[in-house]
Amino acid sequence: MHVRLDAATKRKLERAAAYEQKSVTDFVLANALAAAERVIEGREKIPLSDADWQVFYDALVAPPEALRKAVRRYRKRTGA
Repeated sequence: MHVRLDAATKRKLERAAAYEQKSVTDFVLANALAAAERVIEGREKIPLSDADWQVFYDALVAPPEALRKAVRRYRKRTGA
């Protein structure tokens, strides 16, 4: 990957990398990966409170009759 930087940005990255005792490449890569993980986690995980988790879990373990009917209709229509 190639990145074009202005001189001030390059100096700032070099300075930060030096504080971490890393090469600029290693510093940028580590921080880019950490940012990517935060973005992915923010998009792919849904945080639930303890109360919400309990409601969700209970619905999975013992789904309400309306949900069971919907699943039966779905299976009947799709042959699943």
